[in-house]
Amino acid sequence: MNKLALYFKLIRADKPIGILLLLWPTLMALWMASNGKPDWQLFLVFTVGTALMRSAGCAINDFADRDFDKHVKRTAERPLTSGRIEPWEAVAVAAVLAIVSFLLILPFNALTRQLSVAAVIIAATYPYFKRFFAIPQAYLGIAFGFGIPMAFAAVLGDVPAVAWWLLLANVFWAVAYDTEYAMVDRDDDLKIGMRTSAITFGRFDVAAVMLCYGAALAIDLVCGWLLGLRWWFVGGIVVAAGIAFYHFTLIRERDRMGCFAAFRHNNWLGAALFAGVALDYATG
Repeated sequence: MNKLALYFKLIRADKPIGILLLLWPTLMALWMASNGKPDWQLFLVFTVGTALMRSAGCAINDFADRDFDKHVKRTAERPLTSGRIEPWEAVAVAAVLAIVSFLLILPFNALTRQLSVAAVIIAATYPYFKRFFAIPQAYLGIAFGFGIPMAFAAVLGDVPAVAWWLLLANVFWAVAYDTEYAMVDRDDDLKIGMRTSAITFGRFDVAAVMLCYGAALAIDLVCGWLLGLRWWFVGGIVVAAGIAFYHFTLIRERDRMGCFAAFRHNNWLGAALFAGVALDYATG
């Protein structure tokens, strides 16, 4: 039971914010692809699959960063970093979760299965981008948003241009919220030589976060409008913009706790966007 509790912490099952940050854009894409009437089996598979892949990503991330995390105050006591589980265990957990996730989509079309393989590769390689890529959060946005083209592929058997634009919006959103997250660890990351957007943006970090929020919401607005979504959807965009401004008030002083609170609060921004989409289809 002690091992299970450690695995539970390894995959951050006690911190569901990461699952929600993947789930909201995935569900939004599923609703858009199916004109607001998604098959319940698709809904269930994408919900469970999103949770499994996020959990697998956490395990492989801790494996990749095990020698770095011990130097960061916030991560030093993670199960793998603290030595309470072995590196091979983290890899095994990630592999099992990824395999189960893949089995869930086996009944779907070939394109969806192919995209799922790409999603696994992207998720597995993300931790290593922090070694050399100046803004690894952009790569994270692709990993966190790959459920978008997969949802369109599962419903339509194709990935239209609007899906890739929605993925781009997710990249901007991920850069915004993960920069807030990186601002918490900036001092530690500088000491160990880890690359993050918070370090790359420097004194323009707050401005960059707000510009990324603006770009994400603008792209989402255009995509939704082109798909025929109207006032409930626009209302969701307006609420999300208000939430983004609230985040500005939390991060403008660059206080660690304020930045972490802003990061966690992005759950509500994603929920507002999905609610606008779902309500628009439901009342249309």
